[in-house]
Amino acid sequence: MQSWPASSVPALPGQGPQLRLYDSADRQIRPVAAGETATMYVCGITPYDATHLGHAATYLTFDLVYRVWLDSGHRVHYVQNVTDVDDPLFERALRDGVDWRDLGADQTQLFRDDMAALRVLPPHDYVAATDAIAEVIELVEKLLAAGAAYVVDDAEFPDVYYRADATDQFGYESGYDRDTMLRLFGERGGDPDRPGKTDQLDALLWRAERPGEPSWPSPFGPGRPGWHVECSAIALTRIGTGLDIQGGGSDLVFPHHEYSAAHAESATGERRFARHYVHAGMIGWDGHKMSKSRGNLVLVSRLRAQGVEPAAIRLGLFAGHYRADRSWSDAVLDEARARLSRWRAATALSTAPDATDVIARVRRYLADDLDTPKAIAALDGWCTDALEYGGHDVSAPNAVRTAVDALFGIELT
Repeated sequence: MQSWPASSVPALPGQGPQLRLYDSADRQIRPVAAGETATMYVCGITPYDATHLGHAATYLTFDLVYRVWLDSGHRVHYVQNVTDVDDPLFERALRDGVDWRDLGADQTQLFRDDMAALRVLPPHDYVAATDAIAEVIELVEKLLAAGAAYVVDDAEFPDVYYRADATDQFGYESGYDRDTMLRLFGERGGDPDRPGKTDQLDALLWRAERPGEPSWPSPFGPGRPGWHVECSAIALTRIGTGLDIQGGGSDLVFPHHEYSAAHAESATGERRFARHYVHAGMIGWDGHKMSKSRGNLVLVSRLRAQGVEPAAIRLGLFAGHYRADRSWSDAVLDEARARLSRWRAATALSTAPDATDVIARVRRYLADDLDTPKAIAALDGWCTDALEYGGHDVSAPNAVRTAVDALFGIELT
């Protein structure tokens, strides 16, 4: 599957600091110990509706990670999936009277268009679940052979399930107790009350063929992948064990990331799937998390159609810290537009104050757990000085403009 066109990233003089990020499993900020090539797997969309600002905030978070890595001298191997075979997609297609494949293709293309407009750097491997069926089957076979999975005793629907107790460390990523796990498992796509399971927390690996649903042949019968295992299989085959970052929204901590890590750990024997588990906060509107089920979505494509500049969307979402749950509003957008205008005015001057210190601070703040509020405040201060007091450095406006492009992904020209 094709991703989307990459925008150019200018190189800054010297090298930025090494990245430090909050790790959800360790509950602390610590260095990301990436090698020459940094590796990152970020969970992609289920393409049954357009890209909303919650999606955008997540992918912009990992776009910043990508840019900070580039600035600190790393190459980056970034992988993202598309869950193009799943119940919500089938339900929406049935509601709208369209083929699920056509709906998935249309919404995936709209997502690509939104990401390109937002100047999000694309993944090197952009993989649809339907293109990874063989990899999923191979992983499920390994889990069955290792005793980490079993087939439910159900003559009609012999589904394959993962044993939640297959690893000693299950639960380390979220840190949740069993009652919290059971509640979230039921709320977020799990089936705790499925008859025949050995434990309510056992997760579906392979769903046996049902009437009217797509299926693929496998050694354990025709069917289709469960949700979590697709990400395990794609990450293991594209990156391998020990990836630097597994990322997504905070609502994926459990069950999705907990199980996808556990599947990979059971298959490989590794203690830890990723060195860092990184999660972005939720975006709200009208006092609630932005979600399809609530119908309170602010769509990137709709904002674009209304003439909102994608750079303003980026800047508005960066105004809050990536880990914080925060709200979008007209006031947030108005402030972002005004800030963008000030930054452009300052960097259009023929001379300005020396930019060495402000660029160093922006680099340092972004490398310190992506602290965009501090980085933005530093740039605001420099722009205020430039516009109100002037300066004598002819190279400073272009230096700041280049830094904002490289690190924030925002063009000021």
